[in-house]
Amino acid sequence: MSLFSQLKREQKEAIGLLQIGTFLEYFDLMLYVHMAVLLNQLFFPKTDPHTAALLSAFAFCSTYVLRPFGALIFGHIGDTMGRKSTVITTTLVMAVSCIMMSSLPTYAQIGISAAWLVTICRVFQGISSMGEIIGAEICVTEITKPPVQYPAVCLISVASSLGAVAALGVPSLIIRMGMSWRIAFMVGASLL
Repeated sequence: MSLFSQLKREQKEAIGLLQIGTFLEYFDLMLYVHMAVLLNQLFFPKTDPHTAALLSAFAFCSTYVLRPFGALIFGHIGDTMGRKSTVITTTLVMAVSCIMMSSLPTYAQIGISAAWLVTICRVFQGISSMGEIIGAEICVTEITKPPVQYPAVCLISVASSLGAVAALGVPSLIIRMGMSWRIAFMVGASLL
């Protein structure tokens, strides 16, 4: 008899939905990472390589530097308003960031503002990603008991890794088909 057969239907559904949400959250987060070379050319100034390198590094690193703040913010929200609110909020923040990134004008169109706007989107993505995965893991921890609790929580981490891998394949396929890079972000936002 499997460990998961001990769970009620509602518990299984909650774990499945949290896995899907985490998968999609990390899919969207890692799209930028896998497309960074292309996006850096579009959103950062080419005239000054030092400024471009600094701005692109800031956009890339801000996501990871600010993740602990996301955990604090959404941890507080989860503790006071519930885990479901946290997961829904982080998913919406990620979806809005992806929609914005898919429609942002490039550096050639609006200048340095493009670099700052893409960086702001990355900041919100980083904050929401940590709130999502921690919120999902805590939610699974709260609705299950050992011994099933351990593999159930682990599945959330597996879902985030699978989302990162899918974020490598989808943009590659879209670009090989000659489609716009913007479609990859639209796909991510629509899935969320």
